Formats: sequence, C-alpha cells, structure tokens
Amino acid sequence: MAARSKARKRAVDVLYEADVRGRNRRELLGERVADGNPPVPEHTIRLVEGFDENARRIDELIDTHASGWSIDRLPDVDRAILRMAVYELLWADDVPDAVVIDEAVELAKTLSTDDSPAYVNGVLGAILAAEVPTA
Repeated sequence: MAARSKARKRAVDVLYEADVRGRNRRELLGERVADGNPPVPEHTIRLVEGFDENARRIDELIDTHASGWSIDRLPDVDRAILRMAVYELLWADDVPDAVVIDEAVELAKTLSTDDSPAYVNGVLGAILAAEVPTA
C-alpha cells in the first residue's frame, strides 16, 4: 500500500474512532502521534486537522449531496471516509480529484458494505460537480 493510501486509512481510523467514541478529533490524533507506534504520517495529520478546521462546511456538503440519507444516518465508516475525502477533494490542491475519489472508493470496498463504494463515489462526484468550477 502506497504511503498516501496508508495515511488516508489512518485518517479514516482516527475520524471513525473519534466519532463513535465521542472524542475530540485533535486530542485523539495527538494521542496517536505521541504513541508513535506505528508512526502517524504527516498526511494523516493534515487530513484530520483539515477536516476538523472545516468540519461544519464538509458535513453540510455531505448532508446536501448524500441523497436519501442525512449525515447522522450514514454508516459510521462511510461518514469517516467521506469526511476525509471531501477535505482532500476541496482543500488539498496537490492531489488530483480522480485520485481522491478512487482512494475513497477503495477504502469503502475494504472497510464498509457492498453498497458503500458506489455510494461514496456518487456523493463525492456530486460534491465535486457542485463545488469545483469547470474550465
């Protein structure tokens, strides 16, 4: 698994754990960094902190584009994947949009239900279409 793929997986792990345990994302991330076993990649830190800084806007976008589901009704893993991916899609200019979506879909295939990859792809595609101007 490539370094950025591992970093994304770790970010999803932190976001998921913080969500289901009702923990502060940055505090949990700080604990993981301090523990250092395994080391937390810089990209993981960027993704978790980036989501945390933009959480309200990202959750609004997911809620708007998650057709048929409110953000609170999404499976916990899917919510964590979408949060990480929306941050990277809209705020991380050094990663191509197609890579972000592909990586999120792969995480959904590995970590979630059979329906999740297509759903994650659809939500991210809708957010990208609505938020990123075409040239």
